[in-house]
Amino acid sequence: MTDKNLVCKDCDSQFVFTEGEQEFFKEKGFESEPERCPACRKSRKEKRSKRGSKEKNRNKLR
Repeated sequence: MTDKNLVCKDCDSQFVFTEGEQEFFKEKGFESEPERCPACRKSRKEKRSKRGSKEKNRNKLR
């Protein structure tokens, strides 16, 4: 395996999908390559985490 240059579907920047990351994906059983760069993945994860917290708080008020 060699490093792969990919393009982020959110910000269109190029990022490297390293050999180590590819091995990790393979070990986890992921069949597709990442579509987002590390920065966009982190941002998306944080947004989803905040949204989940808001839903939990809303349910407590009921």
